[in-house]
Amino acid sequence: MRIEVREDDLSTEAVHSLIAEHLSGMHSNSPPGHVNALAIQNLKVPSITFWTARINGELCGCGALKELDLLSGEIKSMRTREAFLRRGVGQAILNEIIRTASQRGYSRLHLETGTGPAFEAAHALYLRNGFEWSSAFGEYTATDFNVFMAKMLR
Repeated sequence: MRIEVREDDLSTEAVHSLIAEHLSGMHSNSPPGHVNALAIQNLKVPSITFWTARINGELCGCGALKELDLLSGEIKSMRTREAFLRRGVGQAILNEIIRTASQRGYSRLHLETGTGPAFEAAHALYLRNGFEWSSAFGEYTATDFNVFMAKMLR
């Protein structure tokens, strides 16, 4: 099984459906007012690079990298479709995000994600890849419903 990860322009209905699935999942696992996931129009900005993952041509996941400043980025919109869970999709996307961030000369990657059982697999993925628990960054505020992680790249 080969996972193909490529940059995507968010123009297809399949990608729109995946983002809608991602937003629905975030809203169903976090209280109102505590979801920081981005809608399509907020992903289509120059500071964000968006990737999709496919297996045998079938869309199975996505992820994005937002430039925070010249030395740091933020991971956004990581999602694997349920039928493809535990097949390496999230790892493949994360590998591409880390590779791109390193190429850009970023020294640090940040992320904000939810808490509770629905987010445990994501926490484990990031911890396996050298991310550590960190404090809030940027415009985020720490609450009982989110956590922050960061990884030094150089």
